[in-house]
Amino acid sequence: MNTDLRTAARSTGRVDAVRRPAHAGDPATRVLVTAGAVAGPLFVAVGLVQVLTREGFDLSRHPLSLLSLGDLGWIQIANFIVAGVLMLAFAVGARRSLGDGPGRVWAPVLFALYGVGLVLGGAFTADPALGFPAGTPDGYPTEWTFHGTVHAFAAPLAFLALVAVTFVVARRLTWEGHRAAGVWSRVIGIACLLLCLPFGPAMSVRLFVGVALGFAWITAYAISLLRERTVTA
Repeated sequence: MNTDLRTAARSTGRVDAVRRPAHAGDPATRVLVTAGAVAGPLFVAVGLVQVLTREGFDLSRHPLSLLSLGDLGWIQIANFIVAGVLMLAFAVGARRSLGDGPGRVWAPVLFALYGVGLVLGGAFTADPALGFPAGTPDGYPTEWTFHGTVHAFAAPLAFLALVAVTFVVARRLTWEGHRAAGVWSRVIGIACLLLCLPFGPAMSVRLFVGVALGFAWITAYAISLLRERTVTA
C-alpha cells in the first residue's frame, strides 16, 4: 500500500501526496539522533546530583548555572558543554531525518541554537550571586563581567530556541498526521515558556523544571525519530 502511494506520487508529480514521517534510517543518522535522546537525561541527572550535594547551594534561591562556580564548578561547565555538543549532533540528525516537508530547515536550526546556547552557558560562567559560592556577597552583582554578560545572553537564546522548536515540530507532526503529538508539543512549548520566565516566585526551581520538561520533550521526539512510523497520504 505504501509503495503504491509513493509510486503514484512520483508518476503524477504530486510530491505532497505522500507525507513521509521523519525517520532516522541509516546508522550514522541514528547515532546523531540518539545523541539528542541522551542529552536531556544526562544533563538533568548531573544537575540534580549537584543540587543535592553541593555545599551551600539552594535551588530555591540559586539558579542552576551558579553550579559552574567554585572548586567543583568544572562539573556543571562540562555538563553544559556536553549537553550542547550532543544537541548540535542531534540538530544534524534531525535534518537528515526530516527529509522534505515543514520544519526541515527551521527545526534543525533551532535545535542547533539551543545547543549553542548550552555551550556558551558552559564556556562563559555566570557571575557569583546570592551568596554562592560561599563567601561571595549576597544579592545580585552590581557590575557584570564579560563572561557573565555572555552567559546572561546564552540563557534566553537557549530557552527561546527550545520554545520555538516545539511549535515548529508541532506543525511538522500535524502535517504528518500525528495531530495529538502536535497538540502536546505546543502545550509543552507554552509550559516551558511560562516556567522559564525569569521573574516571579520560585524562579530558580521553575527554570530547572522548565529545562527538564524541555529536555524530556526532546528525548521523546528523538525516540520517535528512531522508530518506524507509517506513511500518511
